[in-house]
Amino acid sequence: MPTLFDPARFGSIALANRVVMAPLTRDRAGARQVPTELMCTYYAQRAGAGLIVTEGTQISPEGQGYLDTPGIHSDEQVLAWRRITDAVHARGGRIVVQLWHVGRISHVSLLPPGTVPVSSTGRAARTKTFTAAGFEPVSTPRALRSDEIPRLVDDYRRAAANALRAGFDGVEVHGANGYLIEQFLRDSINDRSDAYGGAPEHRVRLLVEVMTAIAAEIGAGRTGLRLSPITPVNDAALDSDPQGLYELALRQLAPLKLAFIHVVEGTTGGPRDNAPFDWAALRARFKDGNEAGGWIVNNGYARSTAMDAMATGRADAVAFGKAFIGNPDLVERLRRDAPLAEANRATFYGGGAEGYTDYPALTD
Repeated sequence: MPTLFDPARFGSIALANRVVMAPLTRDRAGARQVPTELMCTYYAQRAGAGLIVTEGTQISPEGQGYLDTPGIHSDEQVLAWRRITDAVHARGGRIVVQLWHVGRISHVSLLPPGTVPVSSTGRAARTKTFTAAGFEPVSTPRALRSDEIPRLVDDYRRAAANALRAGFDGVEVHGANGYLIEQFLRDSINDRSDAYGGAPEHRVRLLVEVMTAIAAEIGAGRTGLRLSPITPVNDAALDSDPQGLYELALRQLAPLKLAFIHVVEGTTGGPRDNAPFDWAALRARFKDGNEAGGWIVNNGYARSTAMDAMATGRADAVAFGKAFIGNPDLVERLRRDAPLAEANRATFYGGGAEGYTDYPALTD
């Protein structure tokens, strides 16, 4: 079996190793949602990862849900991201952008004037988001009309096209953590009676349409997907049949032969055993007819558990989140089994260089 430190190829994306930097929202893009020079330094410092997945990046102004998160829907944003991808590539790294629409996990102060969050439902989520006033309860959404969904799908397609213009090696669609796509997937949230609600075959429709449109635009070999079948975060109660739902979704996506699936095992940032789930069966569903596709596992992995996941063939790569915040050279530290630095939680969201680009590497 390959180890964490062996090269890999997921679709059209070549990885120098199998340590993935998971998406990490850091809220440092500024009021226009344009990536900054400080962000360029941050990502370049972490180019030793086999693959960087950027922080969630909104596909449209209506997709924003947190203060100062970046977008990829304007020319200014595309040019700013290009400086980042060039810096990562100059250090031998690979980077994909996470395409994000938060759906109902938003606040009216973050959206274009006169608009409210949109979702599969008109029910508000019982959670908070980060605004200029601090953490506030999210706003009540409106349910998308079925005739609005083609425009939404096209927003994803155009964002993927912009990603290639910006020099990214591909995209990861955010289908996890209670955001828009998962709001359509789960019957605990989706209360529609049209072609996008009701039976599981209808609830997976938006996901399939989005992934199909993106694959047609940039190639399935540059297209990945993040899923979190049993996480309850962002007021996303479990589906009545999560195993059946997510296996159905991967079965319908199988003809595309996506580059990778990035799966959050258990509660995002929390327990891995919050609900029963057969991860091996889901992986087998993805791998059936797509052996070249990468299966990336995520959630609370340490060096020992990550190496075990590789040695037993349960994963093709392992994603690390918070460990990459305090350890820009995480791959080298894992390789040497060196101690890991603790990240400063007080600087996770918003701010400047402190707790962002000032963590030293081992060589420092």
